[in-house]
Amino acid sequence: MPDISSPAPVTALPPLAAQAEHLIALGVHELAGIPADELRAFAAAAGYADSDTLLAVHPDRAPASALAPLLRHGGKPGFVVTDMSDADRFGPCDAELPDAPLYLITGLDRGDHMANWSPQEALPALAEQDRTPLLLTEGIHWVLQQPAILKRNRCFMTIGSRLRKANGALDARTPAIWISNGTGRDGHERRNAPKIGWCWWGNRHTWLGFASATNRRH
Repeated sequence: MPDISSPAPVTALPPLAAQAEHLIALGVHELAGIPADELRAFAAAAGYADSDTLLAVHPDRAPASALAPLLRHGGKPGFVVTDMSDADRFGPCDAELPDAPLYLITGLDRGDHMANWSPQEALPALAEQDRTPLLLTEGIHWVLQQPAILKRNRCFMTIGSRLRKANGALDARTPAIWISNGTGRDGHERRNAPKIGWCWWGNRHTWLGFASATNRRH
């Protein structure tokens, strides 16, 4: 297992007011059923205008399947892989969300220092560092606001989202966000597009870190 190093800081996110306006321009407020003025007011009242804080919409209001097409990379829209049609059923696991339609996420890290770890290895390590793994929708929000965070060979998993089966066991798939090579069922036309996919719980990938944060608050 690779050595654990301190999470590296990310470049500054836009101010929360600008993040709110971007979500409004994308129509996220409409799909979430949140008035634009309510979204603006939440951002204005948060008081974190100059810090690295991400504005997120609760996944119950804005699911991954609705957010994914809003992503852009290389001028191409994001998509969910065909064998993850149940993406919206991947709910919070080992991550506690505020009971509110809008909330804030602080201390974001892409988890590059955990590249080539398996999700099974990464989850307890994040807990030891008092970090919480990002949900799939949170990872999408991050890329929406800071597209440069998604780089080829520097993509990330969002293991705060897991799918629980009818028998209570967790599905072995773990969601991730990366850049399509345009091969297989993705289709050549999707080369370089942002891709919502999954990896097995026990597998390692050199090009996938584990996105996490220090805190969530309303």
